[in-house]
Parts: sequence; structure tokens; C-alpha cells
Amino acid sequence: MSYFAHMYILGISAFYHDSAAAIIKDGEIIAAAQEERFTRKKHDAGFPSKAIAYCLQEAGVTIDDLEAVVFYDKPLLKFERLLETYYAFAPKGIASFLMAMPLWLNEKLFLKKIIRDELKAVEAYDKKKLKLLFPEHHLSHAASAFYPSPFKEAAILTIDGVGEWATTTICKGNAHQIEILKQLNFPNSVGLLYSAFTYYLGFKVNSGEYKLMGLAPYGDPLSPQTKQFIEIIKEKLVTVFDDGSVHLHQQYFNYAVGLRMVKDEKFKKLFGFARRDDEQELKQHHCNLALAIQTVTEEIVLKLAAHAKQITGCKNICLSGGVALNCVANGKLQNSKLFDDLFIQPASGDAGGALGAALAAHYIYFENKRAICTPDAMKGSYLGPAFASNEIKNAVDVFEARYKFYEEEHELNNVLAKLLDEGNVIGCFKGRMEFGPRALGNRSILADARRPEMQKKLNLKIKFREGFRPFAPAVIAEDAGNYFDLQTASPYMLLVQQVKKEWQHPVPENYHQLSINDKLYVQRSSLPAITHIDYSARIQTVHKEANAAFYHLLSAFKELTGCPVLINTSFNVRGEPVVCTPLEAYQCFMRTEMDCLVIENYLFAKKNQPVWREKTNWQKEISKD
Repeated sequence: MSYFAHMYILGISAFYHDSAAAIIKDGEIIAAAQEERFTRKKHDAGFPSKAIAYCLQEAGVTIDDLEAVVFYDKPLLKFERLLETYYAFAPKGIASFLMAMPLWLNEKLFLKKIIRDELKAVEAYDKKKLKLLFPEHHLSHAASAFYPSPFKEAAILTIDGVGEWATTTICKGNAHQIEILKQLNFPNSVGLLYSAFTYYLGFKVNSGEYKLMGLAPYGDPLSPQTKQFIEIIKEKLVTVFDDGSVHLHQQYFNYAVGLRMVKDEKFKKLFGFARRDDEQELKQHHCNLALAIQTVTEEIVLKLAAHAKQITGCKNICLSGGVALNCVANGKLQNSKLFDDLFIQPASGDAGGALGAALAAHYIYFENKRAICTPDAMKGSYLGPAFASNEIKNAVDVFEARYKFYEEEHELNNVLAKLLDEGNVIGCFKGRMEFGPRALGNRSILADARRPEMQKKLNLKIKFREGFRPFAPAVIAEDAGNYFDLQTASPYMLLVQQVKKEWQHPVPENYHQLSINDKLYVQRSSLPAITHIDYSARIQTVHKEANAAFYHLLSAFKELTGCPVLINTSFNVRGEPVVCTPLEAYQCFMRTEMDCLVIENYLFAKKNQPVWREKTNWQKEISKD
């Protein structure tokens, strides 16, 4: 036991993608952050040294004060899966085998030593006191979703690419216990099926899946080609069983032992076109294929959820794993009324595994009792670092930045509301940084959703990314039901629902024949910049209890304009992690065509800033997302 009367546990995820650290105190989440935010390397897979240092500092403890350090999966079990897979497919995959083995033999099989050594680099500690624990990957995911949820009892559905062996699990959570009831194993994987199409449509696997989801609505649901693609997927590539389990027909895929996701020539023969290069123009057949795999994925998720209800008998469900970030499928699950309520872990990918690992140790290994929090225990997912006024001033003084400081928040919000109403784009840096992939108001770029040109402006001039990519609305929680077909809270931007009919505008009869760019210019609703082309929106409901600052800004905008909705997109450019520090916020502001920046109570107008003379070609240093 530590010297403290409290039990501190540190969770770590690392060495695949989205490394992170999280620390809990007596089961309460104190801090959590992805390593990428500190290293500025997107999806950083390295040991999360900086995230660990931050978590320890935020909790006010040292490594010696920790009850345990918990890694989010079992590396030896994963190694067993690799060996068995290569053996089963031999002699295929020899190139992949020869690439993977040195890494495993040099590093991952000696993970305990690596963790101990890396922790020593963070700070000195007594190795004899350190307890290392290794829950299974999907148990970490399940724990990350269930324990912070507001449910005493719930079904838990975790879906991702692959952990050790498991690719999907159905669990039942009750009080502090989690029971694994069913498991789907590699190579049969919903996540890898979706990633195969991410790859084939020219996006980056493990990071571009959200682009595929964003592209899908541009597909024509009435097109014979879309229907044919769905049939091909279900007849040739994957057998979907009634319980949601799947069998992927490996003769078309290459992920098990190859260096690519699919066998390109076989996919070309099936779908009639070659794999798209990442910067190649998107055509209608790309959109139709994206819609086809999204439709199949939604069908699988709904069948899995129905089976989870059948075998658990639970009224509520918790979701985690990378596929739980598919907010379109989440919206369909909500609309199915299979469950009374659902909770989705906001950091559902591997980053959230760090938090889940710590929680699993606290409740399962140490057998602590669970206190249930409402609306949930994630604290709005505002679990990263915040910065004091002197830190902000010191950072921006480096650039001789010019600003106006506001003593009163109310006065600042009125000024910001007026700037937004006039069409200005504002970078907003407030409070603690968000944990997970979504910016939720504290590291956000904000703009007026009523302006038809705003989606294109934000994509091309500020985010430097593809014009088709949609933006999300942030709406005052109490007003959400007036604008969207949303009956519940959606604080983590993980549910897609329709814009209400009264705000929709009809589209031309030839709409589905238009090019992607032409579709972007069709004004689909009174909130065109956040309305996707199928009249849907990925909604964030903003609650006064979780984020008073953002709530008051939205309220000021509503008071001025009558509209309680703003565009909220993450404060970064394409290929760069979300900004973490005031210095990074100012740099991003000056590199783009953002009009204003607010850091806490400091307001910066672009027109008042010194000339920006950056010595490096920063865009070349940032990898494509």
C-alpha cells in the first residue's frame, strides 16, 4: 500500500497507435492525455513519457506513491496470435513475418523491462515497490466504457481492429464486476473490415476511418451501383451472422500476414476500379463504395447490440473500441430503441485503453466498490492540462503578440458573440484540454453555422483539408431538441442525428448526380455549415455543469442572434494533433486564416498581430492525416 491513504493507479497504452496515460485516485479519474499532444506527432505510438509526467504532476504524486502501473493489453498473448497466424498462413507472409519478428524479439517480449526503464526516465523510483499489471486489451476497452458510465448494470460492446486475439467482445457489467460473455477472434474483425475500405478508398488506416464515415453520405443510396456494392461485400467479402459475428473471406484480404490491408487486384475485379491514391479526385463510385461499407457496418453493429441485449438482459449499453467512434452507427443504434440508454467512451480508441486499464485494476484486481456518477464520471472529458495567466502571457510574449485582456467573462463573451455573428472564425483555448479525438470547446475552432460558405472556408483556408469533410454543431443542451432529432444528451460528439424537418431546405431533383463540390454549394438547411448532405449532424450538447465557459459563450451568441448553435471543430490543422499549449495555439492561429484567438481572457485579433515570419516550411513537417 502507498504512503497515501488514497489508492493511485496509473494506466498506460502504447506501442500500437494513440499512446496515452491516465491516473485515477480511489476510482476517480484525475487526469488523462494522449502522448501526441505533447510530442506533436499525430497518433504517436511511443511510450507516453510526457503524458505520464503530466498525469503524475496533476495528481500530485510520484511513481513510488502508485499502487500499480497497468498496461492496456497482454503482449505475450498478442505474440502468440502473431505466431499462430503466420504458421496458419505459411508460407505466405514471410516478408511481414521477417519485419515483425525483430521488433518483437528486441522490444515487445521484454515489455516489463522496457516499462520499468521508461518510467525511470520519467523519474527515479524504487523498482521493488512497483507493481505491473496487464489486463487483456478488450477488458481495458470494456472497463473504460462501463466504469465511468451512469449505469449500475449494462451490456458492454467493444469493437475494434484487434487486441490480442479478440476483435469484438460482449460483456456484462454489474456494480464493480465485468463478465466477458462472448468473443469474436482474429482474423474475423469488423474494425479490420472497415479499415480495409479505408485503405482501398485512399485514406490512412487507423486514422482515416472517420473520413470514410464522412464520405459515405455522398454516396447515392438509390443508385444500383451502391446496392450492387453492398451485395458484393456481403456475398464475397464477409458473411454476417444473425448474432452480428462475422467471417471475413481471407482470399480477398492481406492484413493477416501481408504488408497491405487487401489484395488490390482482387478488390479491383470485385468493384470495377483500382485503389484510389490519397490525393486523387473523389468520384461518385468512391462515395457509393463508402456508403456501402458504412451500411454493412451499421447492420453488423445493430445485430451485435441486439445479441448483447439478448444474452445480458440489460436495459442499457456501453460502447468502446475504435468502431464505437463511428457516430453514424451509434445514432442508428440509439434510434433502434434496443436499449433505454447508451454510454460511449469519448476516448474509445486505444488512448482510452490506458484509462480502462487503470479502472480494471482498481475494480477487478483490487476489488474496490464502485460509486456511480451522473451524468457520468468522465468530467466532460476535460482531463488534460490547463494553463495559468502568467504561463499564457509568457508564451505569447515570445512572439510580441498583441492582445486585449478582459476582466469580466460576460463582457468577453459578448465581444466574441458579435465577432462570430460578423463571420469571424475564432480559435478558442480555455481550461483543461480534452481527452480523446474530439475537441469539446476547450481546444476548438468556432464559427457561425448559419453561413453557407463556412464549411468550405474552414476546410480549405484554416484546416487545410479536403472540402467534403463535415463540421459538427455545438448546441446549448436545453435547445438541442429544437434543432435536431435528438432525445438524449450527446456531450462527447459521438451521436449523429437528423436536423429537424423545419430547418431543412429541399435539394434539387438532380442532387445525387452532382459532383461532390457542387453538392457542397447546395444550401441544405438554415444551419448549412453543420448539415451533412443527408441532413444529418454530429451533435455536441453543451451542458452548464460540464463546461460553464463554453455554455456561457453559446448563451451570449443565442442572446445576440437567437441561434444557440456554433460550428465546433478541433483546434489544429490537417495532420497535426490538437493544440495543447498557449504557444501552439498562437502558432496555429498565425499559420491559418483564423480571424481571432481567445486564450482564457486574452483576445487576439489577426489584424493587430506583428507580421508572421516563420523560418521553417511547417506544412512539410506535418504528415498527412
